[in-house]
Order: sequence, then C-alpha cells, then structure tokens
Amino acid sequence: MSDAIIQCRNLGRSFGDFHAVRDVSFEVPQGEIFGYLGANGAGKSTTIRILCGLLAPTTGTALVAGFDVAKDPEAVKRHIGYMSQKFSLYTDLTVAENLDFFGGAYGLSGRRLRDSIDKVIEEVGLQDHRRAMTSSLPGGRQQRVALANALLHDPRILFLDEPTAGVDPAARREFLSLVRRRVATGVTVFLTTHYLDEAEYCRRVGLMVAGHLAVLGTPAELKAAHAPGEIRILHGNSALLGAAVRPLPGVHAVQSLGGGIRVRVDATHLPAVLSAARNVAPSLQVEVAEPTLDDVFLAVVQGGLG
Repeated sequence: MSDAIIQCRNLGRSFGDFHAVRDVSFEVPQGEIFGYLGANGAGKSTTIRILCGLLAPTTGTALVAGFDVAKDPEAVKRHIGYMSQKFSLYTDLTVAENLDFFGGAYGLSGRRLRDSIDKVIEEVGLQDHRRAMTSSLPGGRQQRVALANALLHDPRILFLDEPTAGVDPAARREFLSLVRRRVATGVTVFLTTHYLDEAEYCRRVGLMVAGHLAVLGTPAELKAAHAPGEIRILHGNSALLGAAVRPLPGVHAVQSLGGGIRVRVDATHLPAVLSAARNVAPSLQVEVAEPTLDDVFLAVVQGGLG
C-alpha cells in the first residue's frame, strides 16, 4: 500500500464536451512541496478543486489524507488547508476577527481557538496587525492573513492555488519562507503557481498541458530531460543576433532580451553559434547561464508533449 498522502489515479473532469483534466495520475508523499504548473486553462485549478473536495471528479479516483474525495469530501476538508489566488477573507473585519470567524467554521472554539489564533499570527509575523482592518493591509500582508487562516486548524496538507499572484517579489520570498517553515514540521504542500522561480523550491514538479500531466519529476530531472545543451546570453543587437543564430544546427531555443538574446544550443554546435554571432557583432560579450524551469515549460508546451 502506498504511503503517499495524496494519490490520483486516472483522474478526469469534464464540463460538457470540454475535458479540463484528462487521465491524470500522480502521488505526493508527506512532507513534500509539490509544484503543479501550467498555463491558464491547463487544468491546475480544476485539479486542486477536486483534491480539496470542492468538485467531484468525472472519472478516476483521488485519495487525500486517506479519504476518497468523491465519497467523503467533508473528511478531506477537515484535514487540509486551502488558500486561493483570490483573497477570500472579509476585508471589513480585522485580522483577528477574520481568524476568529473562520476558526469557528473549522470547529475550533474557546481556549483552543484563542491559542490557535495567537500561534498563527505569530507564525506569519502579524503581531502588530492583529487589530488592523484587513482592507488596510498591502497585498503581501493580506496573503499572510489568508495563510494564517489556512493554518489555523493545523492541517496535514496545505493547498496553495497561486497564492502569491499580484504581490511583489520581496513579499513572495517572505511568503515562501513561511511555507517552508511549516513544511519542516511535516506538512505537505501542493502549490500551483505562474512564477516558475517559485517552483524551484519544490521537491517535484508536474507540468499540465491541455488537461494532461505532460511531465513529472524534480526540477533537476526536468531540466536535464527537456532543456539539454548549453545556454549562453549574447549581448548585442537582438534582431541581428537572433537572425544569425536561429537557423543554425543544434539551436533549440532563442529568446530576445533587452540587450541581446538567450540561446540554448547543443554543446557540439556552440562554437559555430558563437562564430556566427561574432560575424554580426564583432565585440560580442558572452555570458554563461543555467537552464531554468522556464526552459522546460517552453520546451514541453512548444514540443506538444500534452
């Protein structure tokens, strides 16, 4: 028997003739940050709604914390915390009032509820804002309130559906730091995000394309499999450089930058690429770069692996 805390087998969800999720299978062990990526409409949010017991699957099965999402969605909800990309708390209540209200919905009351509120407010660093109106807080702090709400009842699994959408990079880093601290206690995190740099923090990453789970693996595995070769940033006129190197053998991808191009090329063809670039930019400056999950995303989506 699998010890995974999330198990999906041939999961599918249709809306009429539209297949939002198609034959998706994966497992997530306890204590892992699992990244679930994809473009808008790829099926990420539909999957997360199924796993949270908010939407019944059309086909297949899913077990979350040992409970079948179709047969016992209420049991699933008792063992998870959920945070959506859209702020869903009450902006006309204070931070503490929001937590008090939703804590009651989780079945907490009395001393246990007060202690839980004190604990999560300290955990997310909102001690100085507990009496502030939620509407007065900037986006990054509002997201901390939403995270505190999702953590109130000490869930075993935390579902984060694009939790940092619209907040600044510094606030995103702080938010992810808070999440990693909770993971260190054994909590499992299921994360959907548009920010591929955030996915670098995930133990494993699944990439959805048109409802299919196209690839699954660690960030390093995915880069090795789907973004092989050498990466160089060539500084100069991007139009001239792109035209010179794009048609050459061994060139996998060319991206225009503000002051040049980023090219991914087979190692054996790198000298020819650099030579062609220097023909149009004699004072060419070359910078070595590493593959990213953006490279994987572009290769998989453009390669039609979905």
